[in-house]
This record gives sequence, structure tokens and C-alpha cells, in this order.
Amino acid sequence: MAKQIKEISISLTEKEGTFTSIFHKIRGENKNSEVSSLRHLLSNEKARLLHIAKTKKPESIYKLAKLLGRDFKSVRQDIRVLERFGFIELISNHKNNRELLMPVVDADKVIITINL
Repeated sequence: MAKQIKEISISLTEKEGTFTSIFHKIRGENKNSEVSSLRHLLSNEKARLLHIAKTKKPESIYKLAKLLGRDFKSVRQDIRVLERFGFIELISNHKNNRELLMPVVDADKVIITINL
């Protein structure tokens, strides 16, 4: 059986000289957002974070930060943005009486549409 591809759709619409964006997540929830959020979302660091989380499957945000060679706080902030728009899901696991949040990439494909 073929694996189902999970998609996130981002629509940009021009209105009176500015773009607004709508994020369509797989779970059926839509979010209106400013384009500045989209610019912040599509940075090279976040692309790298998504790649490492998807390919290396770290068991915690801390281990992801170590794999990226970045500060934990910065990685956690990036994950919050990615989680907000449905790119990453945090799965709670417990190890040695501590909660670990495992970042799981929640989409396989992002589709960006610009309506003029």
C-alpha cells in the first residue's frame, strides 16, 4: 500500500496592494496570517530544522538542538512557529521521570499558491 502524502497548503491573496495568507492544515483547520509570518516560517534555519527532524528523528528538542549545533531556546522558538502552522507535532514521551517532547514532522509536502 502506498504511503499517503500529508500536505499543507498556503494561499497568498493580493488585496489592495498587500498580501494576506491563509494556511490550510491537513486537520481541516484554516488560519489567517500576515505575510510576515510566512516570511518568518520559510527561513533556511527552519528548513534545516525540518530536514534534520524528519531524517534523524531525534527523541527530544534538546537532541534536535544538538544535531543542529544551535541553542536550545532558539530551536524551541522555531519549533513553536512550525508547530503553530502544522509543520511539526510534538509527541510527549517519558524517560527517567522526565517528559521529553519529540518533534515529528507533520507534513510531506507544502503547496504555496499566489492569487493575484
